Amino acid sequence: MGGIIAGIIILIIVLAILASCVKIVPQAHAVIVERLGGYMATWQVGLHFKVPFIDRVAKNVLLKEQVVDFPPQPVITKDNVTMQIDTVVYFQITDPKLYAYGVENPIMAIENLTATTLRNIIGDLELDETLTSRETINTKMRATLDVATDPWGIKVNRVELKNIIPPKAIQDAMEKQMKAERERREAILRAEGEKKSTILVAEGNKESAILDAEAEKQAAILRAEAKKEATVKEAEGQAEAILKIQQANADGLKMLREAAPDEAVLQLKSLEAFAKAADGKATKIIIPSEIQGIAGLTKSIAEIAKDKEA
Repeated sequence: MGGIIAGIIILIIVLAILASCVKIVPQAHAVIVERLGGYMATWQVGLHFKVPFIDRVAKNVLLKEQVVDFPPQPVITKDNVTMQIDTVVYFQITDPKLYAYGVENPIMAIENLTATTLRNIIGDLELDETLTSRETINTKMRATLDVATDPWGIKVNRVELKNIIPPKAIQDAMEKQMKAERERREAILRAEGEKKSTILVAEGNKESAILDAEAEKQAAILRAEAKKEATVKEAEGQAEAILKIQQANADGLKMLREAAPDEAVLQLKSLEAFAKAADGKATKIIIPSEIQGIAGLTKSIAEIAKDKEA
């Protein structure tokens, strides 16, 4: 019985040893294997076996891209302004062997290297350049860190400045400057608006004056044409009246000529003409001797008619 139990224990131990010699490497991982304390191989994805008591797994390496957020670092600009800047580094392990044997603590090494590189770059820039040149700083830091981490089997993909924190006094001065700049822009925009409004009003007045002058011109032309037409019609009316008077006189003369009046009728008509002339403003009328007799006859006839009426 005791032999059976011992056999079972030995079998379990052997199975455990065999199980420990089997290693499955998952995706995006690598395993560094050492034999008798020295580097033997790098296992990639799949099933692997090792020699018990001789081979051992030295390090499991993650091959995914990793992100490290480092705390703010004090840096001094070219114009002697001290500020706090924290960085974010995106890196990926490309050579597991170099990563395992290149540096003792790779993350700490990257952090220190990032701090020194950042101080060197910011030291050549003034405050305003630092605040407006993030992309340039990121590019320079990535290039420097990528070269420095190659012996460690690490590739730096990106470096980002997360926050740039100037001193409180600088922040207050920047806020005042920004406020003054906004007020200046507001004043410029208001002045430009008033200028455009004044120009539009002036242009409107100009166009209105032009339209008023054009309307007055058209009205004057129409009045002149109407007056011309009225004058023409009046002249035509006067001409027509004169023509009718002349025609009537001609018709009267024609009728007198056709009636063949005697001397007495002619003298009577002459007398009527002098009577009409007497109705005017003339104070003296000279009657020819040849019609004085007929005038006396007319007077006598008028007196006789008056007596009959009485």
